[in-house]
Amino acid sequence: MEEYITFLDLKDNFILNTFNDYHLLLQDGLTIPTAEVKTETEDIPGTSDILDYTEALTGDVHYSQRQIHIELAGVKELGEFLSVHSQIKNKLHGKKVKMIFSEDPGYYWIGRVSVGDVSPYDVLRNVILDVKVDPYKYEISSSAEDWLWDPFSFVDGIINECKDLVVDGTLKISVYGRRKHVIPKIICDSAMTVTFNNVTYNLSAGTNEVLDIEIIEGENKLTFEGNGTVSIDYRGGSL
Repeated sequence: MEEYITFLDLKDNFILNTFNDYHLLLQDGLTIPTAEVKTETEDIPGTSDILDYTEALTGDVHYSQRQIHIELAGVKELGEFLSVHSQIKNKLHGKKVKMIFSEDPGYYWIGRVSVGDVSPYDVLRNVILDVKVDPYKYEISSSAEDWLWDPFSFVDGIINECKDLVVDGTLKISVYGRRKHVIPKIICDSAMTVTFNNVTYNLSAGTNEVLDIEIIEGENKLTFEGNGTVSIDYRGGSL
């Protein structure tokens, strides 16, 4: 399968597509390393016991950034390759970007790119990228955006349609979360209340972030009361 990468800036402006723009494809052997767990432990003197504080602060496990090593290759003349390498370096080197793999189009990675040295004298000329990324990959569409068919995965896709929901008295909805715990933005056009885990919170007109409303993996139930429209802006993150 011919695999390629699309790069966007953090405002979703297109930067480049490795195949369409430069006829470079991913080499075999792409490895996305497992995110390292951030552990906090303490030995108890005089015993064989260890205190593990890893989940003590938030009740969840946290992870370090990971480094993705990418090799792009294409058959090019020497002068053409040097120009392509320079163009890619100008567009990506040192920049923080969004990166979408063609094999996994429902997600993007966020990371800072380092473009490697030039080695132009082989017949198959390579461009090396090292990207230090967040531990999670993020869903292309948030729950407050229009849902897209093209990148949807029928293997593990989740549909959360939470845009401009009408609250006429009481509205019960479920948001299905992924692995990353996320505090969603709740956008209302009028004041109302929301109940989550049996606790009721007041929402004002505009954008609200309630620190105790955290979307976790699985079904998350919210009940709105009032009159108006509400959108829940949640973007899932997966390891």
